Amino acid sequence: MARPTADVRAEIARSTFLAAATVSNIVNELVAGGVVDTVAGVGRRGAIVRVARSAGVVAGIDFGHAHVRVCFADFGGTILGSERAPLDIDRDYRDGLKLALSMLNRLVEQLHDTVSLRALGVGLPAPISADGVINSQLDPARLNRRRHEHAVSERFGVPAQVDNDGNLHALAEYAQGAGLGVRRMAYLKISSGIGAGLVLDGRIFRGRIGAAGQLGHLTIDEDGPLCRCGSRGCLESYVGGTSLTQQFSSFESGLTVREFVDRAVEGDLGARRLIEDAGRHLDRAAAALAQIFPPELIVVGGDMAKAGDVLLAGVRDGLRRHALEPNAVCTEVARATVGARAPAVGAVRAALEAVTI
Repeated sequence: MARPTADVRAEIARSTFLAAATVSNIVNELVAGGVVDTVAGVGRRGAIVRVARSAGVVAGIDFGHAHVRVCFADFGGTILGSERAPLDIDRDYRDGLKLALSMLNRLVEQLHDTVSLRALGVGLPAPISADGVINSQLDPARLNRRRHEHAVSERFGVPAQVDNDGNLHALAEYAQGAGLGVRRMAYLKISSGIGAGLVLDGRIFRGRIGAAGQLGHLTIDEDGPLCRCGSRGCLESYVGGTSLTQQFSSFESGLTVREFVDRAVEGDLGARRLIEDAGRHLDRAAAALAQIFPPELIVVGGDMAKAGDVLLAGVRDGLRRHALEPNAVCTEVARATVGARAPAVGAVRAALEAVTI
């Protein structure tokens, strides 16, 4: 739902191509339902239409491999609060939902207003089919083979939208980040593992079974190391932060992915070499995207993206070397801008789609 903050009714009519009387009737219905407020404008401006806080809030939950993050927002998508907590990957999914619920309740209590939760979006780092079922044993929320939306709705008592975290991160970057104004965009999340989200003509592209974008499990060496998915030589085994930190552990053990990337940024030659190599492995995958799904922009996010050009230079070089020149020239590469809470922000935007007035 777009937020028409500071738009008078006539301006809304012009931007939506609706008759002024139609807009006026719709606004009156929304005001009567407590969804929007109207306040007097300044000078000649008519009444300003804005989302009413009393309409309720929506929330987004991001279940990562080792964390859970909760954001909640008003109907305009403005983030009102956010909280992050560690999450044991081996916890039962009910424990994960219980933790998220307690975090959300704590955030809403800080508003000091009586508001109701109207819808919820959830991001999971696993492939999710079109009917809402995970096709992986790697889900930290432990919702394997369950109808997630039913489970989440039952726990929170509101409509729910569940999606892959790569899709939600792509949605956040497209709506308010590096992809703002772009119609075709590919988002690559390079963190502990690898995820991807594809935006086609302004909409998330999920494919027929809902599992599009699983770039991390593209085989680049059939004789390579065993991947957590059960295959060998997956891209994630060469580019994922967990794999790189394990390789770096002979020099310094116990580092998180973020700490490892910090070492590279600070000039550690071993860490930089590993990330440079990761960029070169990533280049062919980026070139394949440019050939098959020619995006205007490839956005790289996740913990590894903090390495900046140490990683992105390989992606740009791969486009130049392995993609047809017209596709390479028309595809920009940029670092994500929304930040670590992007999947939760994307989940908030997905929740807005589930709100019923």
